[in-house]
Amino acid sequence: MTDNLEVEPPVAATLFGDRIDVARSYAADLARRGEELGLIGPLEAPRLWSRHMVNCALVAPLLRPGLTGDVGSGAGLPGIVLAIARPDVEFVLIEPMERRVAWLEEESSALGLSNVTVLRARAEEARLDRKLDQVTARAVTALNKLIPATVRLVRSGGEMLFMKGSRIEEEIAAAAQSIRKAGLSNVEVLVLGEGFAPEVTRLFRATVD
Repeated sequence: MTDNLEVEPPVAATLFGDRIDVARSYAADLARRGEELGLIGPLEAPRLWSRHMVNCALVAPLLRPGLTGDVGSGAGLPGIVLAIARPDVEFVLIEPMERRVAWLEEESSALGLSNVTVLRARAEEARLDRKLDQVTARAVTALNKLIPATVRLVRSGGEMLFMKGSRIEEEIAAAAQSIRKAGLSNVEVLVLGEGFAPEVTRLFRATVD
C-alpha cells in the first residue's frame, strides 16, 4: 500500500531534477512492496522520502562518471536512488540475498535503469570484470569490517563513500588499523544536506591508494 507514503519534500525535486518522476515511481514501488518483501520495516513508508530517498540522493553529486559499486544494496538504498539521480554513472549493485537480488533486478528493469547491473555476491567474494572507481554502502556493517571487505574492489585513486550514523567518528577511531592496513588517504567525514534537507547525511569518504 502507498497510502502511508510520506509526502515528497520540496528538496527532492531539486536533488533529482528531470529524474524526479523515476524517483517517485521507485518510492511508490518500495512503499507498496517493501515491507512484504522484507526490504523495509513497517515504520519506514511514512518517512521514506526524508530518511531514505533524500538521504541517499544527497550523495549523488559526489559520484564520478565511471563504475560505482554499491555493496549490500538490499532495497536499493543507496544504489537504485543514485542510479536514478546519476544516469551518467554505471552501477553494479552487489547483494548476497536471492530475494533482494530479484527485487533489484525487477525494479531496475521496471524503472528503465540501463546503467545498472546486479551481482549476487558478498562483497568479500565478488568478482568484477574491472575495478570500481567508487564504492558506496549504507547501513551494512562497521567500518572496521566494511573497509577490508571492499578495498580490493576499488582501483588505485578510487574512493570509498560510506553512509554512516551519528557515531561515525567513533567508528573511524575503531577502524584506525583497518584504515592503515588498506592504505587509505584523504580520510574525512562529510555532513551533507545541513540546513535544507529533512535529515543530514553523514558520509565517510577516503581515497584508495
